[in-house]
Amino acid sequence: MALADEPTQQGLLSRNAASSQSAPDAGSTGVQSLLDKGLSFLGIKYRFGGNGPENGGFDCSGLVRRVFGDAMGLNLPRTAADMAKLGDKVNRNELKPGDLVFFNTMRRSFSHVGIYLGDNRFLHAPSKGSVVRVEEIDGRYWQKRFNGARRLLPEANAAVVNAINPAITAAQKQQGLTPSAAAALSQSPLLQSYMNNPPSDGKPQN
Repeated sequence: MALADEPTQQGLLSRNAASSQSAPDAGSTGVQSLLDKGLSFLGIKYRFGGNGPENGGFDCSGLVRRVFGDAMGLNLPRTAADMAKLGDKVNRNELKPGDLVFFNTMRRSFSHVGIYLGDNRFLHAPSKGSVVRVEEIDGRYWQKRFNGARRLLPEANAAVVNAINPAITAAQKQQGLTPSAAAALSQSPLLQSYMNNPPSDGKPQN
């Protein structure tokens, strides 16, 4: 069961769409590829020590390692704690899409990792019995356990521009969405399908 203060998966994905699917400028192409790759794993089962669907699922660091490897060609360490030693430290109020976000979920620092998507949301593989999903970083559970963030991609500083056209405006009016969310949903069958079948929750772990 989800924590009382956590938004639904449908709400998270609708609002996250602006960050993950809006049209980037040339400098943010790498970040966009990273986010697209990460979102392609939505709904994959959690498996401790897992490195991908072919191995039965992901754990948190396995997901991050796979996404950065496939999208950027980076060979990251296997554990969240070792990943936390890389890149540049980032303040919470300076987070950009593509940054790694770390949490203390096992009574030790940097025991859980996810990928920041923008708009206070991150992608991760939470725990046994759950699946890869999007979470609200300001939710009570995650806010208390936030450990810090690291930036591995310089492109994360690039600006992201919303693409709005008449078709998207029509979708906005029909569904009651913000323009940027309507833009994303109109372009993303994967997100629409996932929103119609939100996953069950589980307690976070590495």
